[in-house]
Amino acid sequence: MNRQSQAAVLFLLGAALLHAGATDLYLRYVKAGLQPLLLASGAVLIATSLATAWYERRRTKHQQAKHRQVQQQHAKHQQKEAGEVEGDEGDEGDEGDEGGEVAHAHPEPRVSWLLILPLLALILVAPPALGSYSATRTGTALQEPLAYPALPATNPLPLSVVDYAGRAVYDHGRTLTGREVQLTGFVALDHDGTPYLVRMALNCCAADAQPVKVGLTGDIPPVLQPDTWLTVTGAYTPRTAHDPVNNGPIPFLKVTAAKPTATPRDPYDESWNN
Repeated sequence: MNRQSQAAVLFLLGAALLHAGATDLYLRYVKAGLQPLLLASGAVLIATSLATAWYERRRTKHQQAKHRQVQQQHAKHQQKEAGEVEGDEGDEGDEGDEGGEVAHAHPEPRVSWLLILPLLALILVAPPALGSYSATRTGTALQEPLAYPALPATNPLPLSVVDYAGRAVYDHGRTLTGREVQLTGFVALDHDGTPYLVRMALNCCAADAQPVKVGLTGDIPPVLQPDTWLTVTGAYTPRTAHDPVNNGPIPFLKVTAAKPTATPRDPYDESWNN
C-alpha cells in the first residue's frame, strides 16, 4: 500500500472515530469519560492523513520534475554523441524510457484495501452491548466502595445496581434499611432459574466489562426474558447468595414493582470505579 492509500485509510479511520465519538455509538466500545480523547484521536488521524497526502504529492511532483530533468540531460547527451540537434529518434527514445519505467512499476496488492472493511463495519453496524450471555458466564465483579455518601431523601430512591450491591454487601444495608429504592438493569437467569438484575461495569472499554448482579425476590413478574431491561422498585433484604462462577457475593432486592424499560443510552455502569 502506497502513501496515498495509507493516507486514505488513516482518513477513514479518523472519520470513523469522529462519527462514533459524536454519536452514542462510542458508548458501545468505551466509557463515556473517554469521549474527548476519542474525538481528539479522530481529529489527529485526519490531520495526519491530510499531511501525509500533501507531503506525498509534493514528493511525487519533485521526483517527476527531477526525472524529466534527467531525461532531458540524457537526450542531449545522446544527441551530442550522435551529432544530431533535432530528430524524431530522440522523442521515440524518451517514449521508450517512459514505457520501460511503466513496465517496471510494481502495483500495490489490492488485498490491502480490505483494511477498510472494519472501518465500514464501525460506521455502519452498531454492535449490541454485552448482555445476559456474558453475565451468566462471568463472576460478579462487585468491589467494596471507598465510601458511602449520604443518600438524598428521594422516594423511591434511584440507585445504580453497583451502588445498591456495594451498600447491601459491604455496608450491610445500613444506609438502605427503611428506604424504597429503584434500580434499572437487564435480566439474566442463572442455571437454576434464579433471576438477576445486572449491569455490566466498565474500567475502560467493553473488552474489560464485568457484571455486577443483584438477585430478585418478592413480587417478580411471572415471565422474565433474558436481556429484557427492567426498572424495579423494592426494599433492601439481608439475603445474599454466592455467584456460582467465582463465589462472589450477590445481594438481593425484595421487589414490590417491576416494569419494562427501554435500553438506556449508556448500557454500561461506570460508577464502580468513579
